[in-house]
Amino acid sequence: MNKSDSEHMLGLLDEIGYKTTDDIQLADLMILNTCAIRAGAEEKIYSYLGRWRQLKEKYPGRLIAVGGCVAQDAGESLITRSPGVDIVFGTHNLHRLPDLVQQAKTTKAPVVEIFQELPEDLPEVPVIRQNSISAWVTIIYGCDYNCTYCIVPYVRGREKSRTVTEITKEMKELGQAGYKEITLLGQNVTAYGHDLNPALHLGHLLEEAGKIEEIKRVRFLTGHPRDLKPEIIEAVANVENACEYFHIPIQAGDNRTLRRMARGYTVDFYKKLVEQIRNKIPDAVITSDLIVGFPGETEEEFLNTVNLVQDICFDAVNTAAYSPRPHTPSANWEEQIPEPEKYERLRFLNTAVSEVSHRLNKRLLGKTIEVLVEGKSSRNPERLTGRTRGNKIVNFEGKEDLIGELVNVSIESANPWALRGTLVN
Repeated sequence: MNKSDSEHMLGLLDEIGYKTTDDIQLADLMILNTCAIRAGAEEKIYSYLGRWRQLKEKYPGRLIAVGGCVAQDAGESLITRSPGVDIVFGTHNLHRLPDLVQQAKTTKAPVVEIFQELPEDLPEVPVIRQNSISAWVTIIYGCDYNCTYCIVPYVRGREKSRTVTEITKEMKELGQAGYKEITLLGQNVTAYGHDLNPALHLGHLLEEAGKIEEIKRVRFLTGHPRDLKPEIIEAVANVENACEYFHIPIQAGDNRTLRRMARGYTVDFYKKLVEQIRNKIPDAVITSDLIVGFPGETEEEFLNTVNLVQDICFDAVNTAAYSPRPHTPSANWEEQIPEPEKYERLRFLNTAVSEVSHRLNKRLLGKTIEVLVEGKSSRNPERLTGRTRGNKIVNFEGKEDLIGELVNVSIESANPWALRGTLVN
């Protein structure tokens, strides 16, 4: 979502004459687009701003702007903590960025503007995409859940779906522009459409995407398990360009922890959901998110999470140690787990996740798989890298003119994080 927002910031700034530069010493405007979901990310922001302030003192007249979730939360206090900041804007008024930049340039005074809710008539925002192969398409904003650890509803607001007409128009334009893959985005993407009149669901959008011949792949990120309706699974199974890939965050593998997180489901509910997917789409790739060290989590409850990874056999898991966030109930609870213990549990969990991922990836040895080529490998420029329909990374030797193409690769080796193979002519 933040990457998508940044692309829209570039589109907005282009309209008032700004162009990107790779040399920060040449920049007239420096923007931090921030994330508040973990404390570590927030701490990095003030480190950046300290360095940027020194740069500003060396080259007077530059502007520093901070947007995104931390800006939405901190507001004016961000300028108090970092006096060099000129512009603070939140998640609900990104479309106002050009006006705020012009105001700061004219008044030579700090500008702070935070909307508490998305405008009813939220305008469509221009975009300059940083990728010519795959594109992000936001379909819903905000989240209506109130998980006890999560700051997202506070900084992103309640759910608000874009219309099918707006989204379909954007998808068709992407197809005409040569994009091969789109990812439908939302803080809770599986809740799409419940607030529209008439109500719709994500499956309807997948069906619309299936009508666009130029789009070869469509996937969606990230949703709440309770909103993954059977109709959505059915659409993934039936729509040709819908990827057999489901990212379904469970967050914990223990019922008491899930209840205290206010996730609204049990482990058994989640397992049945996975069973529904695999019954309908046997080769589906399923990934998830897990948090360890939630306040009051016992050793037994933590091991239940480890056992869940082994029981369900996730293809991959985003793991994190619990991070107390402002405006969340769990941040003030007693029984906070000591940091060393949290990170010891995280290491243990990551070992289990890697073992399962490696085992599943090795099942692909000897198979030929379709790969969308994304570019050169960062580790070896003589190799190309791309992704399968199941979002697995594949590295192989090939010529640069294959970037952006769909190719077949025979898989010859596997590790927990990627596959390697040979191009099949």
